[in-house]
Amino acid sequence: MAPAKPTVGLRERKKLKTRESIQRTALRLFEKQGYEETTIEQIAAAAEISPSTFFNYFPTKEDVVLYDAYDPVAIRMFLERPDDEPLEVGLREVLKNLAALFESDERMILARGRFFFEVPALRARLWDELERVQLLILEMLAKRTGRSPDDFELRVAARVVTAAILEASKEWMQSNGRLGLAELANRALAVVESGARLRAPARAKPRARRRS
Repeated sequence: MAPAKPTVGLRERKKLKTRESIQRTALRLFEKQGYEETTIEQIAAAAEISPSTFFNYFPTKEDVVLYDAYDPVAIRMFLERPDDEPLEVGLREVLKNLAALFESDERMILARGRFFFEVPALRARLWDELERVQLLILEMLAKRTGRSPDDFELRVAARVVTAAILEASKEWMQSNGRLGLAELANRALAVVESGARLRAPARAKPRARRRS
């Protein structure tokens, strides 16, 4: 039986809405005038909030880009999958559904990705972000399988899945969204499932010399 969907109170929904509004406003300003050139005061003014309210939601300017509103959505989708469904099938379905949701926010998500790799302050925090994502995936797998988050195999699986999703996301961002994110994620997971048994391209056999 799938876990019951958690209820979110009105106050929490308002906070989430405000947080996402601040992020969207900030990303628009970053795209328009540059990340380094945009101040917290400018973001607050454009979002019609005070700088102190900004800090209630985001400790630093970097955290505006780091915040991912889709994390709780992904967790809920995965935990609601059928109990008897293979884990790899559940992961693929969640990624496919997330990719469909991304379509409405594609520009914002692509912008976040570019800032991650182009802004030194954000690039420096990328490892911390990957660790956070890995822990999320580990917790999902632990809840889904009933195994401990300390389980060695589970930790390895979470690390590998995180790396696969990262590479799929990078490929999607580098194509500026032209390639399908769901397809790229499936390709990345297929490499994981195959055990990454990579072979060098077959070499053409040299032609025998003709005798004169």
